[in-house]
Amino acid sequence: MSAPPPQAWLNALLTLLQQAQLALLRLWHLLGWTGDVHGQPAWPWARRIAGETLLIDLGLARQLAWSLLAVAFALACLVVAWRWRRRRLAWLGVGALALILAPWPSPRLLLTAAAPTSFQRSPTRFSVETIATGARIYAAACAACHGADGRGEGPLSAQLSSWPPTFASPLLGRRAEGELFWHIAAGMLDKNGEKTMPGFAGELDDAQTWAVIDYLKALAAGTGAAQQGNWPIPLRLPEVSVQCPGQPPRPLAEWRGTQRVRVVASDGDPSALPLEDPRFLTLLVTPSGQPLAEVPSFRAGCVAASPAAWPVFAGLAGVEPSNLSGTALLADRDGWLRARAAGKAGWSDADLLCTTGQPAQPAQVAQADGRRTLPQDGLTALLLRMDAEPVRFVQGGFVH
Repeated sequence: MSAPPPQAWLNALLTLLQQAQLALLRLWHLLGWTGDVHGQPAWPWARRIAGETLLIDLGLARQLAWSLLAVAFALACLVVAWRWRRRRLAWLGVGALALILAPWPSPRLLLTAAAPTSFQRSPTRFSVETIATGARIYAAACAACHGADGRGEGPLSAQLSSWPPTFASPLLGRRAEGELFWHIAAGMLDKNGEKTMPGFAGELDDAQTWAVIDYLKALAAGTGAAQQGNWPIPLRLPEVSVQCPGQPPRPLAEWRGTQRVRVVASDGDPSALPLEDPRFLTLLVTPSGQPLAEVPSFRAGCVAASPAAWPVFAGLAGVEPSNLSGTALLADRDGWLRARAAGKAGWSDADLLCTTGQPAQPAQVAQADGRRTLPQDGLTALLLRMDAEPVRFVQGGFVH
């Protein structure tokens, strides 16, 4: 029997490690051995497991996996020895041998520096309003060094002792949210202990800091879409209130459930509204964010009820707000944004901005005389590929 693919066992290992560390944090907090910082339990240790290293170093990940199996086997031997007294020494010896032979990974490679906020999660739910708030703060406090596009090429960057990091990067985008929070609040130091970025804890409250992190995600997506034609990190469909004709506003998550969503930027012209499509729900983004006065039959009429939605979705799509009209985005059943079509009628694999990188496989159906490929339009093929390739988002080295 062949071994499971690396992604399967690695996902299981990363999930196990994440849950174990979170459980340990909750236990320490429950016992009163660690307090709160910035409104959430504080990680009390200076180190944590480097999930991001395990993600790229399969050899180290295998060492850790085998060592954990050895520990589990030794514990099982201990239980058997306790229950079976006649063979106690033999079972204890077998368990000890398993621990001795285990390929223990080097702590220097397995552990990395941690911050008190390393395991904290954003409470904002990545919403249109917090992204808009973060954009205003970023323009005032961050763009001078990090650049308006987040590539680290702001007007003051050349005067710094080290070049600011780019946000349009998968590596930075996958940093744990809590550690990004800590860097913004406390600042950053170089290897010599010299400050390379000031801390903003005295200028920004917690909500504003989380809003900046939401905007950094959106900025990374927009810059990547505009310059490389892809999103460097997976991005969720931003939360926003949805207003449908004749209905009260509803949160986006409640409105969509587990359905796919097509987001269409519309100037509000009733004759140009897209037709409803049973393959997904359609959400209109308009410049005003106001309910439409007239919605023809069979046309989409549910609107993102926020004027901030227009510039936010323009940023996600990597286009100027003045050019957003006609742009469409697709989100999968899990709420991840996956594809963009800019002002054109058809869809194709080229519109997929968030992908696994594997070649698309044509859909097939079973027939009495075997299997054959089904002819499909571009949109159906794209939707089926989205369903077949679910997002595996790794942040801070752990699957989310």
